[in-house]
Amino acid sequence: MKKRLSAKLLAIALLTVGLNAGCAESPKKDEASASKASPEAVAAIANAQDAIKMAKANNWIWRDTETFLKEAQAAADAGENGTAIKLANKARSEAESAVTQFNHEKNNPRGL
Repeated sequence: MKKRLSAKLLAIALLTVGLNAGCAESPKKDEASASKASPEAVAAIANAQDAIKMAKANNWIWRDTETFLKEAQAAADAGENGTAIKLANKARSEAESAVTQFNHEKNNPRGL
């Protein structure tokens, strides 16, 4: 009877150690290695983010500008670098145009 109990406890202990060792060997994905974005896409997204910050500082940003930036980031994460660059450049262009529009409206008031 004692041999059976000892064998069961030993089997449970070995199973637990085996499961822990098996789970510990699975590699962890970090965000830097998971990203498939090219340096050009990363730079385009960073430029778009800077332009959006300038537009937001004026509280004058167009409706879809940030959406284009989010889509660019998603495309870069998926490895679609051409699409990411195109969308990031579109977001940057819209943000810069919003700043230009803000300055024009400020310098040329249309009020009565």
